[in-house]
Amino acid sequence: MAVTLEQKKEIIGKYKLHDKDTGSSDVQVAVMTERIQQLTEHLRIHPKDHNSRRGLLKLVAKRRKLLDYLMRTAEDRYKKLIEQLNLRK
Repeated sequence: MAVTLEQKKEIIGKYKLHDKDTGSSDVQVAVMTERIQQLTEHLRIHPKDHNSRRGLLKLVAKRRKLLDYLMRTAEDRYKKLIEQLNLRK
């Protein structure tokens, strides 16, 4: 259910800002988005899994905070990222 190592490497490769980048806001948001999509699919199958729902809500809030930070500091990267990830706004 978690993001596999291969998936994570692929996401990092796509959204990294430089060669050794693994923790920039862009990469973190992209990895969280993948995890959110997986949890959403899990909750469609298991609607009474309240612990996973709580984890999903925490992830969404954390991603929102990172996106707000990115919007404040680098608006061009923010706009590019939400367009690539097909997020609203």
